[in-house]
Amino acid sequence: MRKVGLSTLAAWLVWLLVLSGCSLLDKEPDTLGLRVNEEGILTRDGKPYHGVGLNFFSMFNRTLDDPNDKSYAEGLKEIGSFGIPFVRFAASPYWPVSFKLYFDDRKKYYELMDDVVETAEKEGVGLIPSFVWAETSWPDVMKEPRNAWGDVNSKTMDMMRTYVKEVVSRYKDSPAIWGWELGNEFNLQVDLPNAKDARPPVVPELGTPTERTEKDDVTSETMAALQAEFAKTVREIDPSRIILTGNALPRPSAWHQRENNSWVQDTKENFTAILKDQNPPPYSMLTVHYYPGEARFGAPDDPTVLIPLMMEAAAEAKQPLFIGEIGVSGPEETGRPVFESYMGEIEKAQVPLTAVWVYDLPNQPENTILGSNERRYQLEMLQEMNKRMSKLE
Repeated sequence: MRKVGLSTLAAWLVWLLVLSGCSLLDKEPDTLGLRVNEEGILTRDGKPYHGVGLNFFSMFNRTLDDPNDKSYAEGLKEIGSFGIPFVRFAASPYWPVSFKLYFDDRKKYYELMDDVVETAEKEGVGLIPSFVWAETSWPDVMKEPRNAWGDVNSKTMDMMRTYVKEVVSRYKDSPAIWGWELGNEFNLQVDLPNAKDARPPVVPELGTPTERTEKDDVTSETMAALQAEFAKTVREIDPSRIILTGNALPRPSAWHQRENNSWVQDTKENFTAILKDQNPPPYSMLTVHYYPGEARFGAPDDPTVLIPLMMEAAAEAKQPLFIGEIGVSGPEETGRPVFESYMGEIEKAQVPLTAVWVYDLPNQPENTILGSNERRYQLEMLQEMNKRMSKLE
């Protein structure tokens, strides 16, 4: 019997697929990251997905500050052992001085990030890297004011484009990467009536300028320019994984701040409008950070009201809801009932994606979650919650 070469087999396969009305692309498994389909459903591996993860904020920054610190490896191992599917983390330095290695030795910088991503792959934990966690540091590094984020031709914006291109190109084929996030809570900085008194801190020894001015004040227009440029940059390289703003819950007066520079409290209609506006297409999901206790709509915080309201807005926008941060402080006896209540409402509403704050953050002992401390119950609760929510898929 004559041997058939691989090229011949490939040709036959393509011909058979053509005859059946298919293509090779149709048969490629949708296995990289999270996606949102045309109906506005969050998917993984082509199927509807619901999951609850963790924030592991300092996972990369700790090894960036001290290359001998590989504690993220034990952290990811523990997270994986609880069946927690993903983490959100800062994928860039926090203070301006911490960018030194990036500019001095980019090869070493990315070797450190490579180790983090490879460890996540090994432990089966997904990653949502958040690029511009400290939005003030980037213009500080480039010796520009913060409003440079509103200028597509600024050095700050150019630095963002360069960095995002490098990171997305480097890791777009990693199964660990679930999506790409712009930054952390930029929406809380915009349109502030008291902007003069709320400017970024001045800490020259950490690389900030010696003073701040009105050029460091930012608006919704500033944020929109940054959001558009980030989304465009990511989509040129990765056309399908989710992209996220990283925004917090809009301030209780966010709509009125934008419209008339006032602290007047928003109505529910104002809230849903500004929530959508602050997470515009092509961003894949409506992103919020929701911490218990903030009054809204002239009434005390009530997750039985707010979570369904956010889910309704997400359904209307066809952008699934991502609660990128939620958590409680303090000891188990006071924190556990609140945590159980809010997570129960999240599960009841079938929120597609949630990330609890915060795993192993030593400078926040009142919040930090470990298998060895009194907030272990949260890891155990998430383990069981993920098991139950997996049945929704």
